[in-house]
Amino acid sequence: MLELDHLAISAETLDEGCEWLSAAVDAGPVPGGQHARFGTHNRLLGLSKGLYLEVIAVDPDAPAPGRARWFDLDRFSGAPRLTNWICRTDDLEAAEAALPDMGPQVALERGDLKWRMAVPEDGRLPFDNCHPAIIQWDCPAHPATMLPDHGIALRRLIVTHPEAQSLEARLEGHLNDRRIVFETGAKGLRAEFDTPGGCRFLG
Repeated sequence: MLELDHLAISAETLDEGCEWLSAAVDAGPVPGGQHARFGTHNRLLGLSKGLYLEVIAVDPDAPAPGRARWFDLDRFSGAPRLTNWICRTDDLEAAEAALPDMGPQVALERGDLKWRMAVPEDGRLPFDNCHPAIIQWDCPAHPATMLPDHGIALRRLIVTHPEAQSLEARLEGHLNDRRIVFETGAKGLRAEFDTPGGCRFLG
C-alpha cells in the first residue's frame, strides 16, 4: 500500500522556488540539504498530518552527476511550479513489482535520513511525470516530524493528464487517499491547501 509522503516544487534556482512558495502560502521553507548523487539541493516546508513540501533545484556548486537527475530536473525550465508527488511504501520491492517501469532503486542519505527511491534511468516518471515517485524511508524519523507545522493542510491534489483514467486504474488498490483527484486534460499538478490565511493554491 502507498501513502502520500510529500510534494515537490521544481525551480531553476532554489532561492527562486522558495520565494515563489513563500508568496503562495505565507510561510517559508527551512534548509534541507544536498543530494550529491543527483547534483541537487532542497528546502522543506512542513504541512499538517505528516506531509511536507520540498523545493528542489539543480545545485550550481555540485559536480555533474553523470546520470539523469531525478524529477526530470535536467529538462526543467521556466517559473517554479509543482511538478511531482511522492508516495511512501514499507516494501519498495513489492511496489516496484506491482508498478513496473519505475526505474531501479537508488539508496540515499543525508544526515540522519536514509531512504531508497525508484528513479528512472532518464529521470522521467511514467505518465509524463504525473505518476507518483515511490520512496521507502530506512530511518526511524520521517522528515515531516523535524519541521515546524505552519497550520497548512493539503485539501486536494489534482493530477491532470490525457490518460488520467489509466493512471488512476494503475494505482487502484495501491493508493487510497480521497485528497487525490484524477482529471483528464493537459498534464499537470495542482494542489489546494487550507492555511491560516484561507485557501491557497499551488500549480
